Amino acid sequence: MEEYTLLRQFADSWMLLLLFAFFVGIVIWVFRPGASKEYKDTANIPFRHTDAPAPQQDDKPAEIKEARK
Repeated sequence: MEEYTLLRQFADSWMLLLLFAFFVGIVIWVFRPGASKEYKDTANIPFRHTDAPAPQQDDKPAEIKEARK
């Protein structure tokens, strides 16, 4: 049997099953109990720091200040 034919048959059968099992494993990992706390923490990363934006300096022209408002 040719090498290509052998690899093609393997990819069509066992590799398909392996990748499907990997997909199901990932889905189970994502929806496991207790994972929501970790995902909520990760989702709130942008909101952790409550620093105010830098104040505007008065030496800039007035039209730039108005454009930013």
